[in-house]
Amino acid sequence: HVTSGGFGPSAGHPVAMGYVSTALAKPGAKLLADVRGTKIPIDIDPLPFTPHHYRKG
Repeated sequence: HVTSGGFGPSAGHPVAMGYVSTALAKPGAKLLADVRGTKIPIDIDPLPFTPHHYRKG
């Protein structure tokens, strides 16, 4: 179940967040999403999608 999504400029492609069963929610997992009747491959990626570039000080 997708909860939000859009183009991710830092990722360079669309990014979506949603819910999957716990057994499937492992970083690196390969799944298929149904987008308006078309199955597209998706990857489960850990957060953050890009590394932080700041220092705590």
